Amino acid sequence: MARKIGSRYTAHQILGRGSAGTVWLGEGPDGPVAVKLLREDLASDQELVGRFVQERTALLGLEHPNVVSVRDLVVDGNDLALVMDLVRGTDLRTRLDRDKRLSPEAAVAIVADVADALAAAHAAGVVHRDVKPENVLLDMQGPLGPGGSHPALLTDFGVAKLIDSPKRTRATKIIGTPDYLAPEIVEGLPPRASVDIYALTTVLYELLAGFTPFGGGHPGAVLRRHVTETVVPLPGIPDELWQLMVQCLAKAPASRLRASELGGRLRELLPMLAGMPPLDVDEPDTEPEEEPREATPEEPVSSARVRRGAVPLVPGAKPADSNRDTHTSMRVPAPDELAGGARGTARAPRAAGAARPGSARHRATTRRRRLVLGAAALVLVAAAGVGTWAATSDGDPGAPQDGRNSSPASP
Repeated sequence: MARKIGSRYTAHQILGRGSAGTVWLGEGPDGPVAVKLLREDLASDQELVGRFVQERTALLGLEHPNVVSVRDLVVDGNDLALVMDLVRGTDLRTRLDRDKRLSPEAAVAIVADVADALAAAHAAGVVHRDVKPENVLLDMQGPLGPGGSHPALLTDFGVAKLIDSPKRTRATKIIGTPDYLAPEIVEGLPPRASVDIYALTTVLYELLAGFTPFGGGHPGAVLRRHVTETVVPLPGIPDELWQLMVQCLAKAPASRLRASELGGRLRELLPMLAGMPPLDVDEPDTEPEEEPREATPEEPVSSARVRRGAVPLVPGAKPADSNRDTHTSMRVPAPDELAGGARGTARAPRAAGAARPGSARHRATTRRRRLVLGAAALVLVAAAGVGTWAATSDGDPGAPQDGRNSSPASP
């Protein structure tokens, strides 16, 4: 059913839903548009509405070929909406869900586009704060790029900043999606442009591997890994690309590249990636880190593990759904929680089909191997016993030898 958005726009059908609101296919004076209608509880927050109005110039002034531009801001009764360019395509999360992982060439080309978008935003003083596959749109009507990639556009600029206002969240909470949060945000520091670089490099890792470097299990464990663990190499990618990723995933924000530098360096690497197939690695098993349970006899061991997702740490908060929704409210972990023992290395990707050491599947395999070895040992012991008995029998004067008759020889 169509609905009016302000006096100039009509929303016809829902294109998608997110944690901040619903995106509609709409029509305006200049043709088709995308209308992001924010949730009613956000639209009724007068302080938030005021912040949107204050940010109007920044939101409307950000223009770049790799940015989904905001055309208008509508404040009308209970409606608070962003009117944006309509991109004919899909989001990067949908592409990942379909293909699991991309070829290195396509992944790097897409991330280079997003880096260019961030460079323009950072030059204008805007930090995105929520870079993730859901907020990257692929223009299916645009020309194909390296590796058959479609042009990538970054969307939802400013939404995280506006929602994460001082009066809406206490200093003891953080807003974001756990898999992509930079360590300094986890430690309660204010977000700078470098948090977008960290998140974008995490997206690049996910495009290559099919999983994020520090994700898996309860979000509290994910947050701790961002602070205490180092990323492990992905097998099969050139060392030049890996070293670039390591630099941009550095714990120290000052060690990361700027967005313009990252985009340029990635494009320099494209020729050496041409023709490379997607990586063949398996996601590390996710260990239960809260409310563990044992697999039932009828249930495969691997299915008892905790599934990934942006689960709120605030007691009583409503869990986000499995698509890692934005703006999950979480408390800032205490220093002792973040410490979690000595610093270590994140769980390494494995060759396809291999079990991660310490995982449920690895333990089950180890138990089976021990049973087999134990049975083999029993067989060996039994064989040794038979051999000992045979040797003892051979030394008995009254026992037959070599199958000959033991009776005295006839004279």
